[in-house]
Amino acid sequence: MSQRTFSAPRPAPLSSGQAAWSQEGGFGALPTPPHDLAAEAAVLGTSMLHPEAIDLVRPILQPGDFYRPAHGDIWRALTALRDESSPTDPIVLGAQLARGGNLSRVGGESYLHALVAAGLPPSSADYHAEIVREKADLRRYQAMGIRLLQQSGAEGASPEQIRAALDAELASAADRGAGVPGQRLTRFAVDGWSFVQDLGDQVAPIWGSREQTAWADGESLMLVGPPGVGKTTIAHQIVLARLGLLSAVLDMPVAEGERVLYLAMDRPPQIARAFARRVMPADRRHLAERLVFWTGPLPASLDREPNLLAEMAEAHRADTVVIDSLKDVVGKLTDDEAGLAYNNARQRLLRSGTQLLELHHQRKSGGDAKRGERPVLDRVYGSAWFTAGAGSVLFLAGAAGDPIVKLHQLKTVTGDVGPLSVVHDHTRGTSTVEAALDPAAILSACPQGMTARELACRLTGEADPDRSDIEKARRRLENLVKTGRATRQDGATGGTGGGQQTRYRSTVRHIAAVS
Repeated sequence: MSQRTFSAPRPAPLSSGQAAWSQEGGFGALPTPPHDLAAEAAVLGTSMLHPEAIDLVRPILQPGDFYRPAHGDIWRALTALRDESSPTDPIVLGAQLARGGNLSRVGGESYLHALVAAGLPPSSADYHAEIVREKADLRRYQAMGIRLLQQSGAEGASPEQIRAALDAELASAADRGAGVPGQRLTRFAVDGWSFVQDLGDQVAPIWGSREQTAWADGESLMLVGPPGVGKTTIAHQIVLARLGLLSAVLDMPVAEGERVLYLAMDRPPQIARAFARRVMPADRRHLAERLVFWTGPLPASLDREPNLLAEMAEAHRADTVVIDSLKDVVGKLTDDEAGLAYNNARQRLLRSGTQLLELHHQRKSGGDAKRGERPVLDRVYGSAWFTAGAGSVLFLAGAAGDPIVKLHQLKTVTGDVGPLSVVHDHTRGTSTVEAALDPAAILSACPQGMTARELACRLTGEADPDRSDIEKARRRLENLVKTGRATRQDGATGGTGGGQQTRYRSTVRHIAAVS
C-alpha cells in the first residue's frame, strides 16, 4: 500500500524522552520508521464522528500503536469518553484533554477539528485500524532487530542471554499476532448451549469405544511405565492403526487419521529397530507419505515457545503427534513451572485439532512400590501438572522384558479400561490381551453366571477386592449386556436370606473353559 499523507497542522513536537528513544534506538541511521498518519487520522476522526466506531477499533489498537504520541493521547481520551457514554465530538474531546493538561500538547482544538475532517463512515474504522496496527508491528520488529544488534556488540555479550531475550520477544509478538480483529478476545469463546451440547456430548474415541475410552478426541493420552515394559511397542501399533494399517490394538478399535509426526528423541536407533518389526516393503509408500519421524532435540524449549508443538504439527501436516518420550521435551520434570509450561504447549496443540500421544516413565520404585502393587497417579514421575492436563493415563506395570505385563487406566475418560494382562511378542512387535482376563471369555466359561464381585476377584487376583474394583467389574458386565453378549438377572436386597446379588450370564454358548 502506498504511503498516504495527512496535511493537518502538526501537533506539538515529541517530548525529549521520545526523541531520545528515536535516536538511541538507532532509527537515525534508518529510513523513517513505518507509519501511516492518514490511517491514524481516519481512525481518530471517525471515532469522533461516530462513537460506536470505537467499539470496533478497541480490540485491534492500543494507544502505543499510534506513531504520533499525540494520537495515542487522543485515543485514550476517546476511549475514556466512550466508557462514560459521553459524546466524542471535538468540543467534548477538547475539554477531556484539557482536564488532563494534554490539549495544547496534542495541537489544540484546531488539530482536533482537522482530524474530524479526515473521518470516514464507521464501517471502515476497523480496516484503517488494521493499517495502523500493521505499521506498529513493523516498528516493533525494527526496534527488536536494533536491540539485538546493540546487545550482540556489547562487551561480554552472552549468546544464550541474547537468544533467550529474542525467544521471549518473538513469543510475545506471536501472541499479539493472534489478536486479529474479532479473534484475540473471542476466538475461544462459544455460547453456553453450544458448549454444553458440543463439548459435553459423548466423547468421540480415538482408541476404544464410547463406553470404554482409552484415548479421546481432543484430549491427550499418556502411556506410562518403567523401561522395557512395551510402551513403545504399543505406541507403534497405535501409530500403524492411525495410518490405517491396523484396525485395533489390544482388542480396542483405533480411529484412522491422516498423518503422524513421531518425535523420536529417546534412542532413535532403538525406536527404528522396534518399528521395523511391524512394517514390510509393501508399506513403504504408505509410511513415506503419512509418517514423519523427528530424530533430534526440539528447536526450542516449550516454556519459551509454547506454540512450538502446534507449529511443528502444522509444518508437517500432522493430525497426530507422538512424543517419545516426555523427559526429552521438558527440562526438569519435577519442576511445577516446567509442568505448567508443558501443559500450556500441550493444550495449544490439542486446541489446533491435533491428537497427542505421550510416552512417559514412572518414578523409581522404592519401599512403597512393591512388584504387583496396583499403581496410582503418584507413581507417574514428575510434577502433578503433567497428569492433571492429560485426558487419559494408562500405566504398564511389570519388569523390563516381561512377556506379560498388566495395563491399568489411572485416569479415565468414560468407562474404565482394564486391568488387562497384555502379552507382548517381542519378536513380532505385537501385543494381545490375555484371554483369561477377558471379561467376556471369563463369563462364557461360567455357565452358572457371575456377580460383579466374583468378576472383580478374577480380574484383580484378590480374594477381597475393594468397592472401586467391584464397581469397575459391574460396569464391564453392564457393557456386555448392552452389546448383547450377556444377560442380567437382577438381585434382591434384605430378607431372611440376606439378599441376592445381581448375576450376569453369557449369551455365547459355553463350549470349554478358558485355560
